Amino acid sequence: MEILSNIAGGFATVLTVQNLLFCFAGVAMGTFIGVLPGLGAMLGIALLLPVTYYLTPEAAIIMLAGIYYGGEYGGSISAILINVPGTPSSAVATLDGHEMTKQGRAAVALFTSAVASFAAGSVGIVLMMLFSPLIAQFALSFGSLEYFSVLLLGLVGAASVAKGARVKALLAVVLGVLLGSVGTDISTGVQRYSFGVPEFITGISLVALAMGVFGFAEIVSSSEGTAGAHGKARIRLRDMVPSRAEIRASLGPFRRGTAVGAFLGALPGTGPTIASFMAYSLEKRVSRDPGRFGKGAIEGLVAPESANNAAAQTAFIPTLTLGIPGTATMALILGALIIQGIQPGPRLMVENEELFWALIASFWIGNLFLLILNIPLVGLWVRLVRIPYRFLFPSIICLISLGVYSVQLSPFGVFVVIGTGMLGYGMRVVGIPAAPFLMGFILGPPMEENLRRALMLARGDFTVFVTSPISAVCVLLASAAIVWPTMTWGYGALKRRRRV
Repeated sequence: MEILSNIAGGFATVLTVQNLLFCFAGVAMGTFIGVLPGLGAMLGIALLLPVTYYLTPEAAIIMLAGIYYGGEYGGSISAILINVPGTPSSAVATLDGHEMTKQGRAAVALFTSAVASFAAGSVGIVLMMLFSPLIAQFALSFGSLEYFSVLLLGLVGAASVAKGARVKALLAVVLGVLLGSVGTDISTGVQRYSFGVPEFITGISLVALAMGVFGFAEIVSSSEGTAGAHGKARIRLRDMVPSRAEIRASLGPFRRGTAVGAFLGALPGTGPTIASFMAYSLEKRVSRDPGRFGKGAIEGLVAPESANNAAAQTAFIPTLTLGIPGTATMALILGALIIQGIQPGPRLMVENEELFWALIASFWIGNLFLLILNIPLVGLWVRLVRIPYRFLFPSIICLISLGVYSVQLSPFGVFVVIGTGMLGYGMRVVGIPAAPFLMGFILGPPMEENLRRALMLARGDFTVFVTSPISAVCVLLASAAIVWPTMTWGYGALKRRRRV
């Protein structure tokens, strides 16, 4: 009954004209950005992060969250229609979704994707309502030891599951932690890595860094690709409903995909992309006819779409209750909360209970908005996909510059965007992932703070980190995540050498 009372209070907060408008604006912009190939919700959140300075905490987090899960919805549209995923997590939808388009069944694929996403997102919201309070209550017992160990495990986990070589992912985490330490030392007041630049005394702006590494670098990278996209512009609503046999065949993949997505979304360091790939792999393994996959099987579309949208909702659980973002986009939303003066973590549901339940209520309303947008307006999204890159990207660059300038009304932020954008593009060229880099930048300072506090209380004794059961388990898992892949690689290299 307490949960029902809390969610009723959340709906009372959301069902105001202002919050409803920001919820609708968030999901609409998220869908629009998700439809455009190569952009994704990360860019939208980075662009609108400066706007949150002028909003109430409820309106800000509702809008940014809407952009996040709206992007997961929209990313599948271009993947299905033109075989170009709008977001990384929608890449799996190209395997069978686009094959359905080539078979003249694009309408069925789009409808199936929208309904599966809505249903799986609803399941994810229910899990948030049921388990977030339990996780928060458990985390209230955390001290400096536990916080440091959990943050360490989150960073190592992000590096372990990142795309590409683990060594490069760990390097990205270290680089992010180093940039996060720029500015004034909290404990001693000493300036670190400021190099005599007054603007660096307060540290590097999260907004400028996110816009540079993800926005500017993405634009430069995408400008080297194709000059535009093409697809069918007319989609009829009456052609969208699948047959009864297809509906029955979709129920099992929906349940399994939702379960995989809900579980992986709640784990720090994973996210919708990994969830969608794992759900597709699982469905192909359990199928009686795996040869159908990749040839327009509706199960190959339902499973990953259910997984990525369930993961998009449950990804808020570790971000809000533990203060550990599971994805780079969640890291930006965590940064937006900090900008509003709200500290995510175990006490969020106690000190900002109204905000938490308002956010969950907005998920229900936002998912309903998305269902309305994704079904009747499919033809509109197809037309927007056809905007040539040469017109789209200059406009985004202007928005980035205006957005970062508006934060402090200083041109220095624009230079930071350019510098971090060049860094982000260089990281892409050499294969260093950007998501662990951003997580290191955001989680590095609190990890250092808790490390210092724990060592001060223990009088410099490092063995204190294995005295607490939670801390010991986290340190052990983090060490295993680093050592085990190294040992596996070394054993494999030695085995190959013996064969030669």
